[in-house]
Amino acid sequence: MEMVTLTIDGEKVQVPKGTTILEAARKIGKKIPTLCFLKGINEIGACRMCVVEVKGARALQASCVYPVSEGMEVFTNTPAVRESRKITLELLLSDHNLECPTCIRNLNCELQKLAEELGIKSIRFEGEKHRSRYDDFSPSIVRDTSKCVLCRRCVSTCHKVQGVGVISPNNRGFETMVAPVYDMSLAQVACVNCGQCILACPVGALKEKDDTDRVWQALADPGKHVIVQIAPAVRVSLGEEFGLGRGAIVTKKIPAALRRMGFDRVFDTDFTADLTIMEEGHEFLERLQHGGKLPLITSCSPGWIKFCEHYYPEFLENLSTCKSPQQMFGAVAKTYYAQKIGIDPSRIFVVSIMPCTAKKYECQRPEMRSSGYQDVDVVLTTRELSRMLKEAGINLATLPDEEFDDPLGISTGAGAIFGATGGVMEAALRTVYEVITGRELKNVEFTGVRGVEGIKEATIDIDGMKVNVAVAHGLGNARKLLDRVKNGEASYHFIEIMCCPGGCVGGGGQPILNADERWELDYREVRGSAIYEVDRNMPLRKSHENPAVQQLYKEFLGKPLSEKSHKLLHTHYTRRSRYPEAE
Repeated sequence: MEMVTLTIDGEKVQVPKGTTILEAARKIGKKIPTLCFLKGINEIGACRMCVVEVKGARALQASCVYPVSEGMEVFTNTPAVRESRKITLELLLSDHNLECPTCIRNLNCELQKLAEELGIKSIRFEGEKHRSRYDDFSPSIVRDTSKCVLCRRCVSTCHKVQGVGVISPNNRGFETMVAPVYDMSLAQVACVNCGQCILACPVGALKEKDDTDRVWQALADPGKHVIVQIAPAVRVSLGEEFGLGRGAIVTKKIPAALRRMGFDRVFDTDFTADLTIMEEGHEFLERLQHGGKLPLITSCSPGWIKFCEHYYPEFLENLSTCKSPQQMFGAVAKTYYAQKIGIDPSRIFVVSIMPCTAKKYECQRPEMRSSGYQDVDVVLTTRELSRMLKEAGINLATLPDEEFDDPLGISTGAGAIFGATGGVMEAALRTVYEVITGRELKNVEFTGVRGVEGIKEATIDIDGMKVNVAVAHGLGNARKLLDRVKNGEASYHFIEIMCCPGGCVGGGGQPILNADERWELDYREVRGSAIYEVDRNMPLRKSHENPAVQQLYKEFLGKPLSEKSHKLLHTHYTRRSRYPEAE
């Protein structure tokens, strides 16, 4: 590798050829401010916050896109550099909605942080503000352009990472606005509600639809029996909001927190993740052994399902008919659980705590009412739960450990690993192997489907039967994988697709990291490793060994793929247009 030596503020540094000034400065611990930069996703030099002086250059240069060269001399802290950055930031602030104390990103805003770090005490510029739009018609995502800084990080994420591309800069100059085509609502276009744009946004221009008031109202209603379920990925991310570090495992602190908020019962989505494996595993075997539609593709990620409905409807018959664990939980809660405790299901109010903004959309789909009611009433993201706990004065970090409630709180390690990319596949293989062979699976860890590589492939030998599997996470990777299958370049029996990069641990409802934090570590890999640690520490690690699931079949469902199971736990999908006018 060819190396280049340069000088930054008098300090020599050697880096590979092609490195940017920003990267070279970082190597020696020199911080250059950025706003539009998002490592590997948005490196366009648009905001001009990262300008530096380069000896011999006629103007200041954007360090995030300027490559180093042999003998280059760079200055990051001259009067001209500091003044340029301040003017740029003041101009941004002069056109910004400065409702900082009430903004959802207050104290976690990169613009606010820059203003503090650069010593902005006043704004010298006043004038007309750009035309703004507040779009809250989507069930999942709210767009507030009065706070947009035109960094285009959301645009790059939507186009390059997710391959959806429903938002772009509209108009030119002062009239520029990041929006769907013709400034339509996100609800009018083929948005999949994944929320990755929210994670990319440095300010409060994009946020989740807030449903916390609906939950507070339900908790205060004595006529409602309010129950809650917790997704696998939340147990390795919620602690971050309370200073416990990336990937801190807070499984047993969550029930303690939710009981103190006033929930009547605290259950675990891992229970219905195990139930999903029972249904989906047997569905796979049914298709494999009786000539059904293959490859079977997983269906527990609602962002992926909507993406498939819009962009790959030819694969709808390949989708598993199983509902997601969230929706299975709601259906079981308002039938089996209601019957078991002798309560009118109309009184049961089901709250889901999810790492995912698309789950808000999923619970409102008309198909999700097999209990006779809306199966899941409200979905809260990890971030929303964090805000509610803080509002109630509950510090997760100081709480004692407590267990989930029976019977819908009993789970296995297989249910837990749903939170990481490859987890659904691995959980299914643990059960499918033993169902086919009738023998105990000694090594339950299928490491070939683990990790953060965008597309993973493996061939699993199940008693002489070769099963070809693939795993993709992030819709951009899903697109590549599905195109290969369409073109006949690859053939599989079973495919897992998760909408969000890293799987649910990287969901659009998870705690937001700033650009520097995302550069420092792969937070999705850290949370994923924690998920596998949860699995290793579970006494049961195979879904079919869950005694509460066995009891559910014995008392209520009968067997996997039974008539009652199909009515409550399975669904169908809808071919959707990519174009609003064709809906």
